[in-house]
Amino acid sequence: MSTSPAPSADALEELAAQEARLVLPRFTYEDAWTLGTVLAELARERRAPVAIDVRRGAQQLFHCALPGSSADNDAWIDRKRRVVERYGVSSLLVGTRFRVKGTTFEESSRLDPDRFAAHGGSFPIAVAGVGVVGAVTVSGLPQVEDHALVVLGLERLLESYGSQGA
Repeated sequence: MSTSPAPSADALEELAAQEARLVLPRFTYEDAWTLGTVLAELARERRAPVAIDVRRGAQQLFHCALPGSSADNDAWIDRKRRVVERYGVSSLLVGTRFRVKGTTFEESSRLDPDRFAAHGGSFPIAVAGVGVVGAVTVSGLPQVEDHALVVLGLERLLESYGSQGA
């Protein structure tokens, strides 16, 4: 069990609000490329040693590994993405739900921690009127920073739709 204080219900509300706000009008191959390259540019600006993965369903549409990242980041990507695929919400939201209850995902989910990690950095790609169609994942920073980078990337993608006339 974690020695840090349990997050509050406010943290859950904030994470849920992000997911409600970051619903895309569409998600094409070009959109996956845009999202991945935006994330790569943001990470490069920060000199962040991350790997980035964008998927629609089972298909990997974008992958990038920046200097300082390793194959371990790819393994973390897979574990975090599986949480999004199973629960349909961000990996940070899933982990936070367990922590708010005073436990951890690893202790209470009954899922194999070698295959699933409810650590921040993977976020559902949701399309309006369709639902979750994929996941975008970053690994290499502390989990809250991985999550924040993904959120910023999705915000930038949504902004680009406005300039394109989605």
